[in-house]
Amino acid sequence: MLLRATLIWLGILVLASGNGAVRDLVLAPRLGDPLARAISTLVLCGLILLVTWRSIRWIGPRSRRDALIVGLLWLVLTLAFEFLAGHYLFGKTWATLLEDYDLSRGRIWILALLTTLAAPLLLAHAAASREPA
Repeated sequence: MLLRATLIWLGILVLASGNGAVRDLVLAPRLGDPLARAISTLVLCGLILLVTWRSIRWIGPRSRRDALIVGLLWLVLTLAFEFLAGHYLFGKTWATLLEDYDLSRGRIWILALLTTLAAPLLLAHAAASREPA
């Protein structure tokens, strides 16, 4: 289950990277950075939900606890990538990385993290309720 969940997370990472590129190259020049970031975050939440919906049966959590473990795994991997790769590979300062968490500046990135955590639990339950009895 964890290997499959990690493979799906890698797919989400690719989608998130593409989403970020569209934000920086297309949306931000036209709409400004704050609005582009908000739109990008909402699009990413939708992508996470869609990928989870399509893959949760393949991942195969057998219980709510398993689904929560998948969400926690995805959250830890996301935060590790964001901070470690962001700082050490992409050279962003810690302060710059933390700016996305400033709700007072309209930064709603936390929604993507909450979606990442909750999606497996919510959609595993939904997928189980769709199965024939």
